[in-house]
Amino acid sequence: MSDLAALLPDLSTSSWLLVVLGALIVGFSKTALPGAGTLAAGAFALAMPAKESTAALLLLLILGDMTALWVYRREPDWRTLVRLLPSAMVGVIIGVFFFAAVDDTAVRVTIGVILLALVTLTLVRRVQAARRTAAEPEASDHSSAPGPATGAESEGGSRKGAAATAQGVGYGLLGGFTTMVANAAGPVMSLYLLMMRMPVLTFLGTSAWFFAAINLFKLPFSAGLGLLTAETLAMDALLVPVVLLAAFAGAKVARRISQSVFDKLVLGLTVLAAIGLLIP
Repeated sequence: MSDLAALLPDLSTSSWLLVVLGALIVGFSKTALPGAGTLAAGAFALAMPAKESTAALLLLLILGDMTALWVYRREPDWRTLVRLLPSAMVGVIIGVFFFAAVDDTAVRVTIGVILLALVTLTLVRRVQAARRTAAEPEASDHSSAPGPATGAESEGGSRKGAAATAQGVGYGLLGGFTTMVANAAGPVMSLYLLMMRMPVLTFLGTSAWFFAAINLFKLPFSAGLGLLTAETLAMDALLVPVVLLAAFAGAKVARRISQSVFDKLVLGLTVLAAIGLLIP
């Protein structure tokens, strides 16, 4: 234990409180509210140098991914994963070059603007869908036999067609890019899965499989950039129980939360994350 303590980074008390808070958020977000993960990135960035914080957080995210994968291993929408993962891997590679070429401020502003634009797009589409749904009862009064559900009434999940595929590829690229440069893909992917109108557990299962794959894919790039150090590994080892405890609590909450509350929380946390990234 003394050997582990000797390897720990020299952080102030307030910085240690921030990394513990970040670890709690990581565990809870992985099994309950994926959009909250960017708040953990912010906490770590306040406690440590930016590049070191990215690597330290990545290892804890992978631990959270493995926990979420165990909890929701039977829940994913496989078609959505097949659509997202290849382009997300391309996005990670683009992010590696972007990360090396610009400073932290440019990264934060770029991701913040993207998130706010995506939130606006999601809200506009929801308003349009609500208007269509409101108009449907009037039309259905003229028919005694209801037809098949369409649009907003259809079952949530991955959709077919070239437009849906292009949309998935675009979100995959954004997700891969933002996760590589700032561990901030949670809100991007949450917006996409929210747009698919997935049930809560399918949403969480698809998110768990996506991030387990993409964060493991990122690990060699982070190592190649020299971001993984003995101090990082020692600190993360100390935070393992914190992540696991929060993940267990998140899994309990997720199975009791209503769909409407879940959707509102995801959107709200995404907005907060975007604003936090835009504030210097």
